[in-house]
This record gives sequence, C-alpha cells and structure tokens, in this order.
Amino acid sequence: MNRPQKEPFYNRSLERALQILCLFRWDRQTLTLSQLSEASGLHKATILRLCSTLMKYDFLRYRQDSRHYSLGLKLFELGSIIFSSFSLRRIASSYLDQLQSRLGKTVFLGILENDELIYIDKKEDPRIPIRFTSQIGTRRPPYFGMLGQILMAFLPDQEVNRLLEKTPLTPSTKKSLASEKEFKERLLRIRKQGFFLDEEEALDGISGISAPIRDYTGEVIAGVGVSFISSSEDAKGKKIIIKEVCEAAKGISKQMGYLERKGSGRF
Repeated sequence: MNRPQKEPFYNRSLERALQILCLFRWDRQTLTLSQLSEASGLHKATILRLCSTLMKYDFLRYRQDSRHYSLGLKLFELGSIIFSSFSLRRIASSYLDQLQSRLGKTVFLGILENDELIYIDKKEDPRIPIRFTSQIGTRRPPYFGMLGQILMAFLPDQEVNRLLEKTPLTPSTKKSLASEKEFKERLLRIRKQGFFLDEEEALDGISGISAPIRDYTGEVIAGVGVSFISSSEDAKGKKIIIKEVCEAAKGISKQMGYLERKGSGRF
C-alpha cells in the first residue's frame, strides 16, 4: 500500500510541539516527562528537547521541585488577545450599525496588532457608490489614516519611537505628514482633544474622523472611525460626525468595562 504523501511545507517538529501542548487539559494541568512521553508516544529525549524550546518561548513552564510541566503564560497572553478581539467586535457591532445608519457613511473598527493597523470590522451602506478598499483583515502601517493615528496617539513615547523606526513614515497622499517631528506633535494634540480628523492623508478626496476605545484598565485598545468624501461635509457636518463618533467610542468603552473618571476630561 502506498503511504500518503505529506502536505507541502509539512514540519514534523512543529507538529510534535503542538501535540505536546494539546496534551494538557482542565483535568490534567500538569504532566511529568514520563507522562508526556507515554501520552504522545514520543521518546523522552525528543520530549525533553521540544519542551526546552517551548519553555524558552514561555509556552511551557517547569517546576523543578515537582518535576512537572504546565502551560506557560504566553498561551494566556495569546488567548487574551483573541478573546479581547472577539469580545470587542461583538460589543462594538451594534454601535457601528447605529453610526452607519445615522450618518450614512462607512464605519471602521481597528486595532494595532503585531506593529500593524488591522481592520477588524466594517459597516457600509450598499447604496453608497464609493467603496473603500480596506476590508476586514486588511493590514496597514501603524500610522495609517484616521485609525492608525488615533491608536498611536495613546501609546507611550518609546513605543511610538520604536514603531516609527521599524516602519518610517511613508506619505500616501500629498497631504500626508512626512516629518517625524510634526507627526509626534500631532499625536500629542490628538491625545488632548480625544479624536482625530484625517483630511485626505490616507486617500485623495477622502476624510475620516476617529476616536479611541478603552477597556476596563483605561488602556486604548481600538479605534472607531467614519470615512466620507471630503467635499460632502462642511464644518458643521464634521462637528456632527465628531460628536457621533466620540459618543460611539464612549459607549463601546463603557461596555468594555471602562469607567470614565469625573473631571478627567478623557474617555
């Protein structure tokens, strides 16, 4: 009988490492080297080598006194990211729908992940003739457009420096900021005013207004924004959009557990 061919780019070591992680369960939270070997069918030397690598990256922990392995905090960290993202989308969905319905504009929800801006939700009216290329899952540079800048505005200075060093400013339109000094000064203004008006810096003829979303710790975890044709809104119209976007961000933040401190002037 012919043996089935392996899939392209198959990695046996990675498969075995994942197999080890999957051996842990609610009712089996710690395992010895012998137990891992017996349950996986792998030799102890192989288990030891794989566990050492998993420990290096904090996917496993080892207690010398009991000689037991347990899952590491890296898995908790990754799981928290997934949970937060799913919870955020679920909570934000109705607010995004209301924003889209009230304003008749395209609404975006985005987060910073792995040093990039990623769109995790989008609401648009099918009757609107203009279609934005950014879709759910699209990744952009961390400073891109209304969402990138609202998110970077609330990062520590050292984190802003690191991101700009890794991904230097690259203008998307003739109105985009190219000066790092001016960009950092703008981030300070955004942080103070609590919203950002992007006037044709990401796309020619398109403007956007965004506001930050906070979680129960007060940390900014996402941004919500509305994009529109620049010529379609005058100063009064932009003020209305700013109010609606900020109210939506405030409502989502409250649902995420954020309690605005009276007199703090922030949400």
